[in-house]
Amino acid sequence: MKEPRPLIVRLFSWIWTLIVFGFRAVVVISLLLIGVGLWAGSRNQTPAIEDNTPLAVIPTGEISDQVLDDQGRAFVRQFSDSKPEQTSLRMIVDAIEAAAGDSRIPSLVIKLDDMAGAGLPQLEEIALAIQHFRASGKPVYAFGDGYDQRQYFLAAQADEISLDPFGAVLLEGFSVYTNYFKDALDKLGVEVNIFRVGEFKSAVEPFERNDMSPEARTANQAWLGDLWSLYGTSVGAARKLTPDAADRYIAGMSAGLAKHKGDLAAYALEAGLVSKVETQAEFRKRMIERVGEDDDHGSFRQIDVGSYYAAIKAEKAAGGRDQLAVVVVQGEIVDGEGDESQAGGDTIAELLDRARRDEHIKAVLLRVNSPGGSVFASEKIRRGVLALQAAGKPVVASMSTLAASGGYWVSMDADQIWAEPTTITGSIGIFGLIPTIAKPLEKLGVHTDGVGTTALAGAFRIDRPLGSEVRTLFQLQIEKGYRNFIEGVAKGRELPVAQVDTIARGRVWSGKAAKELGLVDSLGGFAEAEAALAGLAGLAPGSYRVNELQPDRDLFQQLLGDMFGARQSHFASLLGQLPDTGLAGSAKVLMTELGRFDDPQHVYAYCYCTPQLGGR
Repeated sequence: MKEPRPLIVRLFSWIWTLIVFGFRAVVVISLLLIGVGLWAGSRNQTPAIEDNTPLAVIPTGEISDQVLDDQGRAFVRQFSDSKPEQTSLRMIVDAIEAAAGDSRIPSLVIKLDDMAGAGLPQLEEIALAIQHFRASGKPVYAFGDGYDQRQYFLAAQADEISLDPFGAVLLEGFSVYTNYFKDALDKLGVEVNIFRVGEFKSAVEPFERNDMSPEARTANQAWLGDLWSLYGTSVGAARKLTPDAADRYIAGMSAGLAKHKGDLAAYALEAGLVSKVETQAEFRKRMIERVGEDDDHGSFRQIDVGSYYAAIKAEKAAGGRDQLAVVVVQGEIVDGEGDESQAGGDTIAELLDRARRDEHIKAVLLRVNSPGGSVFASEKIRRGVLALQAAGKPVVASMSTLAASGGYWVSMDADQIWAEPTTITGSIGIFGLIPTIAKPLEKLGVHTDGVGTTALAGAFRIDRPLGSEVRTLFQLQIEKGYRNFIEGVAKGRELPVAQVDTIARGRVWSGKAAKELGLVDSLGGFAEAEAALAGLAGLAPGSYRVNELQPDRDLFQQLLGDMFGARQSHFASLLGQLPDTGLAGSAKVLMTELGRFDDPQHVYAYCYCTPQLGGR
């Protein structure tokens, strides 16, 4: 007869059985929910577009050149009230352009309170679409609780701009500020070994200075001035004000607020920046009088951009089997596949190769919004462009907010390069960066010693100082990389190498200046670049469809991707093990910045040149 198990053993056995059962139940329920969600999503009906229904443009989060088709997040949002973190630039522009010729859409309503960020070139593309809408004879209305500089740039394009009585139009100008870490590095004992070519290649300055260099200050002031001038001219023209209206509004703010007893809304109205000061309820009442009321929502009749875009896509014919493919290079360029916010060299190269092998794809539009990053990853993407051209498929680069350094590297061989006047580009130069932490480890009593078979064996360990021979070898490698860069630009843009060198050396340019220098062929946005590409491919308007290629990601990757943190650099992980030195805040920021530079070859084409447009 079997001896009964002790009570404690049986108790733990029951507990373990309950845990296993609970885990299995959670898995089964999760799979059922996913299945139901996907089934429901697949059965969603295309929304109907009724007559006399205004198109409501209410973007949320960042305006993005590429929003990945993410079933996982879409599924999760069905069970929450969270708003999307990104809104597709193409969706907004295409919807507004289509609505201009749609007799069912009488007007356009813009509400921008939840738009958290966008680049000026992206705003210019949306503004141009709004101008086309107005040119069709249809009115545009904007309402906002308040407007920052990005939001106001779009609101200014409207026939009427309404502002809440407690709101404000917050214009301040453009800037570029960054943290500098030399003193913090010295206190921590961290040595950052820097190798570069070009007096304007300022991406490494935060690690070797406590302030901006005179060269960087000069270059930054120049392109910031170009952007701010274009901003003021555009806003002034849209509001029928002088080009310096934004400058006068900022300069007169103190006197204006004193006159209106601190009332920012009244000052904006007097300055002509807004048409009306009214509450949202008052705005809705006026719109209801024009188009009628939606009983379900208690507001005026409307169709949102996402629903309208889905409807017109369903209504529109494919337009033939021929395709123009769009491949987006968005975010920092990194080796390997990269994550959702990065442009992985392997991932983008695979998309370009997919386009090369697809007989229905006749040409590729390379949409670039990137500060650059890994030289090797950038070169992989450039080789993909060359392979397409060798296969007889033209490539046109369309530069968005930022296409600098590695962002220019991937573009330089395109048949044509298009940019907005406010695009940030250039920064043609490379640098090497190798941090070492021998001194902080010594403070802990940790010493590194050993032997190697050659002078280079173990020379790149970050817990050892970098030797003079390695420094020499690395600088020679950087100089060769710079020659490769400027010679590639010279060949791609058909310019003398010496001429490219004078405008390269790491200097940043606005799209307007880049056009004058020959780094950019034409000024214009996505639509103009698409038309030029179709012409190169010999495709007539309406005879092709645009197909945006995206990396393959299965549903479980999408659902689980956000559960794990971003990859941490080896340097950051080691620095994080150091004791609290009283510099915890600086060290955290420093680790974040140095964590960007974790390329195995330590060679980068990167630019710290994203303009701060104010607002959030």
